[in-house]
Amino acid sequence: MSRICFVCDKKPAVANMVSHAKNRTKKWVYPNVHKVRFTLANSGSSKVHHESVCAKCLKAGKIKKIV
Repeated sequence: MSRICFVCDKKPAVANMVSHAKNRTKKWVYPNVHKVRFTLANSGSSKVHHESVCAKCLKAGKIKKIV
């Protein structure tokens, strides 16, 4: 499953895990994406997409979910 949002292009990021002793090790931070069937809300077309969309775009109403 692709970990990239179709709408906002949000991707995995690299961050540091910091221990109590201030030792830093790299870690991946993944966006909260889900496979969804949808149409774009602000677009005039009614084309149905089946892609990965992040939870922030779902909550903001940038897409219209097909149930």
